[in-house]
Amino acid sequence: MLLSHRVRNYVMKFQTKGFVGNHVLRNWLNSNSHSNSYIRNVKFGTHVLKTLLDFNSHSNSYVGNVKVACRDFSTGRRIKRLNSFGGLTSLNAEEGRFLEMFQEYFDRAAGFLDMEEDELNLIKGCDAVLRVSFPFKKSDGSIQVVKGYRAQHSKHRLPVKGGMRFASTVNLQEIEALAGLMTLKCATMDIPFGGGKGGVCIDPVDYSEKDLEKICRRFTIELAKKNFIGPGRDVAGPDLGTGEREMSWMADTYAMLFGRNDINAHGVVTGKPENFGGIAGRRQATGLGVFFCVKEIMNNKFWMRKAGYTDEELGYLGKRFAVQGFGQVGYHSAKFIQENGGIVVGICDRSGGILKNTGIDVEAVRKHKDETGTVLGAYDSREEKLDESIEGTDGVAAVLACDTDVLVLAATQQQINVSNADAVRAKLIFEAANGPVTPLAEEILDGKGCIVVPDVLVSAGGVTVSYFEWLKSLSNVRFGRLTKNWEEKSKTMLIDTWEQIGGEIDARRKAEIIAGPSEQDIVYSGLHDAMITASQATIATSQKLNCNLREAAYCNAIQKIHSSITNSGLLLA
Repeated sequence: MLLSHRVRNYVMKFQTKGFVGNHVLRNWLNSNSHSNSYIRNVKFGTHVLKTLLDFNSHSNSYVGNVKVACRDFSTGRRIKRLNSFGGLTSLNAEEGRFLEMFQEYFDRAAGFLDMEEDELNLIKGCDAVLRVSFPFKKSDGSIQVVKGYRAQHSKHRLPVKGGMRFASTVNLQEIEALAGLMTLKCATMDIPFGGGKGGVCIDPVDYSEKDLEKICRRFTIELAKKNFIGPGRDVAGPDLGTGEREMSWMADTYAMLFGRNDINAHGVVTGKPENFGGIAGRRQATGLGVFFCVKEIMNNKFWMRKAGYTDEELGYLGKRFAVQGFGQVGYHSAKFIQENGGIVVGICDRSGGILKNTGIDVEAVRKHKDETGTVLGAYDSREEKLDESIEGTDGVAAVLACDTDVLVLAATQQQINVSNADAVRAKLIFEAANGPVTPLAEEILDGKGCIVVPDVLVSAGGVTVSYFEWLKSLSNVRFGRLTKNWEEKSKTMLIDTWEQIGGEIDARRKAEIIAGPSEQDIVYSGLHDAMITASQATIATSQKLNCNLREAAYCNAIQKIHSSITNSGLLLA
């Protein structure tokens, strides 16, 4: 028997449990009865079994790259991975959809946990989805049907929380996947929210501001009619194609509908302008969270050694960074990294990419993009020149493949995939966007020794500060308003006492010490604590389970959700 008895036994057990179709298993097993066949890129779990059969002239059969996220029924233990059954000659499988990506990553992490299959399926599955469509008459007189979606992935904690995106690529499976990631992200950060996500299938560039407002308000009404929005039920936030303006429209629409009976009506969304119930620091929160995560991971000996650095090379100071995506997240990530001693050598957006090995002036590029809508041409009027400035997708590819220590992915999902993972030269990748690295790409990167720090940790700064804003909306008081003056008075008394016993302190330093914290100071402090705590917990689990950082973060999140569901009695319903 050329296929090992152990692997065949697993397959037969999966067949009896009905995890995959009998015809797939039959074809797989039958192929191994021939002496001139081998199996490559075999993946099977609770959700997916993919096989690529390739008949060739080899005299032996091989099983390569066997990934398992199921239960070994002979021992009752869950198993993660079976490797080295023969050789893997090539990788030639199609990438799955975004939802399948999420489910694949979930299954991989689930293999480390001793939980029942049905419990895991409950946590992985989406609780509720809403799909609406409504007619809309544009300013030019044309009429179209607008489609919108909202997914509530998990209501183990309420409200559910998740962004609202406007993009032409929005579809239901994407929204479900993003809602699932938000569930895990909130659990990773110990935020008492379930996960949700929403979107409208339009390209904002094709609409006037007046048209966008009408669509946004109408979609808010549709959500309200179906009970898919509310400060205690489902809280939206900004995402791709939306920002403070859209959040203000949604909050105002909800307040007009329910504000008479709900004092917390403006807590229905986060990411609002500060003068409309928002919070200081929300705009830069995700990017600042990225920096805090970079700082923590790159000062960890265990993972820096895995990335190929010595103990003397710990830290981000002097390291080279490339940033894909230069919106709010990409810009603020690059800004905080550069301000604190990192060297940004590459930046790209959808228009192209720029490279400069001695370091790019992030603020200059930001100013240029605000004026022109592109990062290209930012150095045209300067004496110093860029090393490269490349238009279009070639420019994006050049930045992704540039010679850098760290790659920050702040664009959108599935940017590093099986087609370009081999070209990546960075030693560490930080996922500042949702799902930018596909499962097959992560396998290639793992094989190269490239460390991927997952989105559920890296990009969680936004939802963390959104939580702070939600609390502010419920309390209807600015953070620090009740305590700032008292703190300043207490510190003044302390310094006066120091000076009375002969101590000296200069006036500038004295003013800095006495000054009470602003709302932004408090937000930054809370965000820093949350990111560091979550990063340390992820690192500890990765070392305990001997797994990568994504699997560790997922394991931590799944266990927290499972505990919440168990304590609430939902598993007994």
